[in-house]
Amino acid sequence: MITVTILGAGNVASHLYKAFKNAKDVTVKQWYNRTYSDISSYANEVDTTDNLSQLKEADIYIMAVSDDSIASLSRALPFENRLVAHTSGSVSIHDLDKKNQRAVFYPLQTFSKDAELDFSEIPICIEVTEKENLQFMKDLAEALGCTSYKITSEQRQTLHLSAVFVNNFTNQLYRIAHEISDAKSINFDILKPLIMETARKVQDMSPYMAQTGPAKRNDKKTIKRHLKLLENEDHKAIYELLTASIKKTHNYK
Repeated sequence: MITVTILGAGNVASHLYKAFKNAKDVTVKQWYNRTYSDISSYANEVDTTDNLSQLKEADIYIMAVSDDSIASLSRALPFENRLVAHTSGSVSIHDLDKKNQRAVFYPLQTFSKDAELDFSEIPICIEVTEKENLQFMKDLAEALGCTSYKITSEQRQTLHLSAVFVNNFTNQLYRIAHEISDAKSINFDILKPLIMETARKVQDMSPYMAQTGPAKRNDKKTIKRHLKLLENEDHKAIYELLTASIKKTHNYK
């Protein structure tokens, strides 16, 4: 049985707690957060604390806190030579204090507290400073039903950058589309099957091959009509930038 202590109470920490709680080979030993009210409702399920000096011994301490808090929290931990991992996509493993064994347990997914997630579908990116901890980290991911990938800090940071494009930027485009359709009293739900099919296609073919639309066809008349319809100058600039990018990718000037 793997014992885990969770440090932090944000979106990632909350989902990790649920996933570890439901994993048959994992026990959540303790849950720490500096603001106790954020975890007090779980006091009947797990040992909770807001005091670092009260941390009990566990197989691994997983820091699911903001990127800016990782270094300072790892320095403040009142023990040495225990396994400590952070969950960040962009922070180096070396930001963790070297008084402890260091690792990264990065679940590549978008986390919202109220959204249900199937952890078995989430890839876990793993990094360690001590080779002997690699198998343990793989076993922890496997206990959640996850596929794990051993990657370096540089690879993880590049992966995180790529994730911003496919998730955060894409979601912003959804928001813009919602704003455009809503302005003309069009139900955004009409676009949802298209959203789903676009995501499904890249499971079976490359994004390059999946590209369609007026920019891919170099349909200048349609592009001109679209730009005329756009009333928001920011939306127009985004349309022009992405159109130019698609045209360049597909060899149109």
